[in-house]
Amino acid sequence: MTVNASPPDYDLADRIALTRPSQVRAIGHPLRTTILGLLHERAATVSELAVALERPKSTVAHHVNVLAEAGLVAVVRTRKVRAIEERFYGRTARMFYVGVERSPEGVDMPRDFNDFDVAAQESMAAYRDGKLWGFIRHARISEGQAAEFWDRMAALVAEFDRLPRSGKTVYGFAAGVYPTDHPTLPESDT
Repeated sequence: MTVNASPPDYDLADRIALTRPSQVRAIGHPLRTTILGLLHERAATVSELAVALERPKSTVAHHVNVLAEAGLVAVVRTRKVRAIEERFYGRTARMFYVGVERSPEGVDMPRDFNDFDVAAQESMAAYRDGKLWGFIRHARISEGQAAEFWDRMAALVAEFDRLPRSGKTVYGFAAGVYPTDHPTLPESDT
């Protein structure tokens, strides 16, 4: 499904499942996740990304190529500047999620990739400064109810992604639904 909402300033799918280990490894690098975050704002050239990231253009180009080979970014438009064609890269989806099925190569997904590891590292300073808003709840619900709830959370994430970009602070938003071994009360006799 393609969406014409803003941001960013180009069309992209709502969600894409990452089913290949190479895709998961591609987003497992902090610089590449930062690049994907910047591309939520608008399409950008490697030069623009290098300036924003304060990294050498060759380093950024390498990471953009890894993302492109994994199908996570693509050239969304070009512009002729003197004799050179400048390429603007954009994300291929607003949200990437790790698919639960085995990859087509028959290899399980890497176990060391976890969005919450990234969120925990990013949020440490906010926690220390008293600026971290969060909560955790546990509920004994069916698998179907968990899936329905996750669909509503995904819609909230999509809403967060579409917020107009303003201000000087970038906020992170982490959400998850997962089975636990949290204790439960026995069935009531009454």
